[in-house]
Amino acid sequence: MPSVSVIVPVRNESRSIEHTLRLLLTQDFPRDDFEVIVADGVSTDDTVLVVRRLQSEFSNLKLVFNSEKLASSGRNTGIRHATKDVVVIVDGHCHVPDRDYLQKLSAAFATSGADCLGRPQPLDVESPTRFQEAVSAARSSRLGHNPDSDIYSNEAKFVPPQSTAVAYSRRVFHTIGLFDQEFDACEDVEFNERVHAAGLTCYFTPEVKIVYEPRGNFSALFYQLGRYGKGRAKLAFKHPKSLSLPALVPPLWTVWALGAGPLGLVVPYLGWLWLTSLALYTAVLLGAGAVLGRRKPLAVGARIPMVFVAIHFGFAWGFWKEIAAQAQKRVKSPRSIHNPQSVRAS
Repeated sequence: MPSVSVIVPVRNESRSIEHTLRLLLTQDFPRDDFEVIVADGVSTDDTVLVVRRLQSEFSNLKLVFNSEKLASSGRNTGIRHATKDVVVIVDGHCHVPDRDYLQKLSAAFATSGADCLGRPQPLDVESPTRFQEAVSAARSSRLGHNPDSDIYSNEAKFVPPQSTAVAYSRRVFHTIGLFDQEFDACEDVEFNERVHAAGLTCYFTPEVKIVYEPRGNFSALFYQLGRYGKGRAKLAFKHPKSLSLPALVPPLWTVWALGAGPLGLVVPYLGWLWLTSLALYTAVLLGAGAVLGRRKPLAVGARIPMVFVAIHFGFAWGFWKEIAAQAQKRVKSPRSIHNPQSVRAS
């Protein structure tokens, strides 16, 4: 079966990095056949100290430095130091479900013959707060994530790679290059757009799922979705065909929700239409909270509508912020075209 390089891009993850690394380093997989490479983005906490301490226990743990601090450059730094047959990306705050994870991942590559693997990324961590439970419920619903994505699916199948691919054979990097370091969010989706354009295959399997930790409060979730929105807008400028209707709905809705009210004061009937739409949106969120929150504590269901607000308006805020930045860039340099050089794998 293929050997595995695990790339862990981190910055200031001292709270969770040891737990994640121990789960990876104690896998039921031949130690000579896998390595874990931590790419540290100039952490200001104890992340590096934790990794160095673990290096004294595990000879296959490597530490490399990502001076650019970006998630995309961290991935690239790790990949350049990788020596195994396939590469899988695992974030520093993820939860590896069991000690057979790398065995299942290697076997999935061997049996599928795919160029890359996609995985589910649920948010059902152990001992979550009520807010985290609400985030997990909301994000797994069609109202809380792009319905074109398979990241909450449990069906093994070949899929388009854009929203799910996280593990790659080395052939992929030699074919399309590395991650675009113009991106600090959605760098994975942008990379997978190129995977798809190159005609490379992606096999989605629940066997290699990773559990992500949900954000713990409204502002953190709003900021996270803002980064996603910003990345999606930047992605649309580089790959216009990637812009789908589901990605446009939150930005367009927020323009209406925040802008139509004042216009209603001067345009007949517009104010009533605006109020009706806000009432309908509120009813949908409350209904979703009731449905998704059934069989859960009341405190969870009560938080779900506000979680949706953070998701929709956070995404829209980041999206329009990036649109404004791109427009300003083009006004200042109308002849400039965004066409970053691909970074080739060694």
